Amino acid sequence: MELGINLGYWGAGMDGDNLAVAQEADRLGFSVCWAAEAYGSDAATVLSWVAAQTEHIDVGSAIFQIPARQPAMTAMTAATLDSLSGGRFRLGLGVSGPQVSEGWYGVKFDKPLARTREYVEIVRRAMTRERLTYEGEHWTLPLPGGPGKPIKLTVHPQREHIPLYIAAIGPKNLEQTGEIADGALLIFPAADHLEDTTLKYLRAGREKAGKTLDGFDVCPTLPIAVGDDKDVARLADTFRPYTALYVGGMGSAKQNFYNQLAQRMGYEKEAAEIQQKYLSGDKQGAAAAIPQDLIDKTTLLGSVERIADRMRAYAAAGVTTLSLSPAGFTLEERLASLRAGREALERAGLS
Repeated sequence: MELGINLGYWGAGMDGDNLAVAQEADRLGFSVCWAAEAYGSDAATVLSWVAAQTEHIDVGSAIFQIPARQPAMTAMTAATLDSLSGGRFRLGLGVSGPQVSEGWYGVKFDKPLARTREYVEIVRRAMTRERLTYEGEHWTLPLPGGPGKPIKLTVHPQREHIPLYIAAIGPKNLEQTGEIADGALLIFPAADHLEDTTLKYLRAGREKAGKTLDGFDVCPTLPIAVGDDKDVARLADTFRPYTALYVGGMGSAKQNFYNQLAQRMGYEKEAAEIQQKYLSGDKQGAAAAIPQDLIDKTTLLGSVERIADRMRAYAAAGVTTLSLSPAGFTLEERLASLRAGREALERAGLS
């Protein structure tokens, strides 16, 4: 199992810290550094900045938002980043959510699976550097009846095949991801629920494509906080606002993929309470309603040895790249969590 680092969103007052974290991950031999985007910093700019100041670590979008870019633009960006980084780019895609898609980009959040499939097909076709034509439900290239003509990409990516990941949570999206992608970007994964909530759907998609999970990158992000095992409850409290935001506040009351995931993990009653409190404005109450067990199952908490045991469980469950999101209010705290993660991987015998 390899390790990655997830920088999250740029521009939260930790810009210099994020670069230092990426450089330390590069020095420690982490395989990939991911950057996110929502409605603030864009991932492409961040990744070019990180790639220019690291040597070995891959840089990946987690994710480029599908409603934000036309697919041909994403192909251009992917080819450019791969060329500039010397073949170190990984392309992660996702549909975002209805609030961002419609509120920020003005793009209807309808038929997300069909849109994703067509988007991936166009991106991959464009990166073959053949003249681009496509006829689908959501995109037609060139537009019929006008001056447009088939055009081919002029940039040469470093590699013939850039790894393509999709952020997936729901069963149908996971199955399609297994069918059309090279990897899955996951959030809130519990090792003991991974088969039932995730892998069986990815496997079904791979079977549709005549493939197995061999060579497919199962890549969850887990927050990590290091400390004494007696302080696990206190460490868990660090991530209550984070978990409450996703389980309670992401999406809408009817469409929250993270809340649905918590329900599939057996927290139906708790997920409903967290969402009700969060959407009513009681964010503190929502955070307090999160079971410690849910946080502990979806983060890495405690001593290096305890974290090593958890890493063994994730590797046994089928995770191939474990991306860490190190907690800490200072740069040194975040770097210490990063180093502890690397040490834990070695103690687990997985490096």
